[in-house]
Amino acid sequence: MSNLLTRRLALLADERHREVLRGGLRGIERETLRVQPDGHLAHTPHPKGLGSALTHEQITTDYAETLLEFITPAESDIAITLDKLNSIHRFAYTKLGDELLWSQSMPSQLPAEEDIEIAWYGKSNLGMLKHVYRRGLALRYGKAMQCIAGIHYNYSLDERLWRLLDEHETTGRRLSPMAYQSEAYLATIRNFRRYSWLLMYLFGASPALNSSFLRGRPHKLDTLSDDTLYLPYATSLRMSDLGYQNDAQSGLRPHENSLDSYVATLTRAVNQPYEPYQKFGIKDANGEWQQLSTNVIQIENEYYSTIRPKRVIRTGERPIQALCNRGVQYIEVRCMDVDPFEPVGINVQAGRFLDTFLLFCALEESPSITSLQGEHYANNFARTVKEGRRPGLMLEKDGKPVPLKDWGMELLERIRPAAELLDSLRGDSAHADAIKAQLAKLQDPDATPSAAVLRALEANGRSFAKFGLEQSEKHAAYFRSHPPSALEESYFAKLAEESLAQQAEMERVQTGSFDDYVKAYRASNLCPNRS
Repeated sequence: MSNLLTRRLALLADERHREVLRGGLRGIERETLRVQPDGHLAHTPHPKGLGSALTHEQITTDYAETLLEFITPAESDIAITLDKLNSIHRFAYTKLGDELLWSQSMPSQLPAEEDIEIAWYGKSNLGMLKHVYRRGLALRYGKAMQCIAGIHYNYSLDERLWRLLDEHETTGRRLSPMAYQSEAYLATIRNFRRYSWLLMYLFGASPALNSSFLRGRPHKLDTLSDDTLYLPYATSLRMSDLGYQNDAQSGLRPHENSLDSYVATLTRAVNQPYEPYQKFGIKDANGEWQQLSTNVIQIENEYYSTIRPKRVIRTGERPIQALCNRGVQYIEVRCMDVDPFEPVGINVQAGRFLDTFLLFCALEESPSITSLQGEHYANNFARTVKEGRRPGLMLEKDGKPVPLKDWGMELLERIRPAAELLDSLRGDSAHADAIKAQLAKLQDPDATPSAAVLRALEANGRSFAKFGLEQSEKHAAYFRSHPPSALEESYFAKLAEESLAQQAEMERVQTGSFDDYVKAYRASNLCPNRS
């Protein structure tokens, strides 16, 4: 452990300060495709019984019309968060008819591009903005990419914790509390960049995919069966270069050495023309909108990242404006695969480990990242997602090669004191047990989720489609046999009704053309004095 981490853990272990560790919040966003009973993509619109995808706070859609997104309220304990996620799933199944929720991160058998529907949010200007943005994504990346699902883990620490660290460590001129907290979260993100390869080894669960996903593109995957491609030592093909990565965004890193740097980089990307996108044009030959701009990214959310600094936005506010105006409030971890063996896609033990890992990242020393270091961290991540279970795999640490297994075990030992501190608050060993479970995966690669997926594929005729459908049916049976309580049913029905009414009202009172709306949106100053 570094001296800084040791001092901070000791400070937080003091009886006078332990209470700040009980604060902080955990939220989950789980994406999942609606599929037909045969496992093929559903072609039905977003079920009206779930409410409005535009205005519902807990049930919406992501990129494709069939890609549901369930958003939990933020809770102080991940176990409560997962209970809320379970409730959303159980209610959703009462409105799905015979459709299933797909159990995998990588999509099921996909139809032709023109038969994948882009998410629709109604005729309001805001709804059309969201829809046209997704048209742009389809134009730039293809619609198959819009069918990938993941788990996003939202994490914050009590704001009092940052003030406590500031008081005990800062000498001389202090930053404002907002600025200190923002820079502390950026430091957390830098450590995440250094060590997130470990998460992909431990939790990656997409070593194979349906061959329809690649659309005939060249690849270096191996053939497992007629409909399934894979890499024998892969952990997460979802997070490999098969996913949302392209040349346009390749120059956006590193930019997380400060909030100013992060904001400036995204502001430039939103405003910088990109010739291949300019060739498409903003509108097609019929005058229909097909993307919001011809710049590197249309809006800041298009930036593809494994982790983001976040702030809850206000009505009419853009994400970067929220960060500029009020600083970083939490971080969003975006690299977690859906666990196909868990009905809600993640279990409480994984959550306990993430809490421990992120606390470690927040408290450990985190110097600035040079461009060369950024390349090394990206290479470690890329190597792990494609061949993380390869015997003797080497990563680069401080400019020298090191076995993944050795570095992983060393990291778990460095993280362990954070787990012990969290357990001391609870009076149990939940976080230490989570560390122990991850240690077993490092000692035996066959204990990883990605290895378990490959074993299950072998038992299902080596077919990704068959395995995915079998797991989806198992999860559906679980949720249908545990319907929501009357209270839960009433709660979600009311949210659905209110969201539909809210969307209808937005459409009723709307004024001005969509062209003018987009023009004003693009002209809005993302962040004063940053360009």
